[in-house]
Amino acid sequence: MSNKISEAFKRGKAFIPYIACGDPDLETTKLIIEEMATSGADLIELGIPFSDPTAEGPVIHQASLRALASGATTDKIFELVSGLNISTPLIFMTYANVVFSYGAEKFLSCCEELGIAGLILPDVPYEESGEFKEICRAHGVDLISMIAPTSEQRIAKIAGDAEGFIYIVSSLGVTGVRSEISTDIGAIVKTIRASSNKPCAVGFGISTPEQAEKMARYADGVIVGSAIVKIIAEHGRDAVKPVGDYVRCMKEAVSKII
Repeated sequence: MSNKISEAFKRGKAFIPYIACGDPDLETTKLIIEEMATSGADLIELGIPFSDPTAEGPVIHQASLRALASGATTDKIFELVSGLNISTPLIFMTYANVVFSYGAEKFLSCCEELGIAGLILPDVPYEESGEFKEICRAHGVDLISMIAPTSEQRIAKIAGDAEGFIYIVSSLGVTGVRSEISTDIGAIVKTIRASSNKPCAVGFGISTPEQAEKMARYADGVIVGSAIVKIIAEHGRDAVKPVGDYVRCMKEAVSKII
C-alpha cells in the first residue's frame, strides 16, 4: 500500500473530496485543490474528465462536459498536478478508455513521476483488473478497489486483494446527492474487515455533515464528489472559498468520531 495513502488514514477519520479537473477551468481547479488541502482534506480525488462517465450522475457528468469544453486534457491535468504546492496525497479517478487512449504504460509512468498515490477506474470490474493492477504495481500506484452493496459474496475476495484503501459505494446507481443512505454500511465493513486490514472509505451520495458523521462511525473515511461539484457549478471561478468552507465543515464532522 502506498505510504501516502496509509498516512492519510492515520490522522483519524479521513475526509476525501473529489473535483472534476478543468471545471470551470484548470486555473480555478488548481486554486481549489490547494484550498482543499489547506482546509483539511486528507486525500484528494482528481477526476480526469471523460465524455461518457458511466458511474456518474448528471452533476459530475455535466462537470466533465464543461471541463472538456474548457480544453482540459490528460496532459494538461498532469501539468496542473506538477505545479501544485501541497503535501496532501492525490488519487486519480477516471475511466479505462482514458488510460488506454493515453497508453497505460505512459499514463502510469506519468503518475509515478507526479507522486500520484492511487488510481480509481470505476468501469473496470474486479475480475478484469489484473492487467491494470500489474502496471500500477510496477509504478508504485495503488489501484483502488470498489465494493458495492451488490458485491455480496465477492466482498471477501475483492477486499483480500485490495490495495491502498477500499472504496465502498454507499448506494446503487450512479453518483449524486442523496437525502438518505439506507445501505447497511456497518455489515459491509464487517465483511471487509474479516478479509482485509486496508482502510475503508464510503462514497456516493454523501453531502451533509450529518451524513458524513454517520458514515464515519462505520468506515475509516468519507468521500464526497457531487456536493462539491455543485458548489463549483454554482460559483464558477469564485468557488475557491465556498469549497474550502465546505471541506472544513465536513472534516470537522468526520473528526467528531474517534
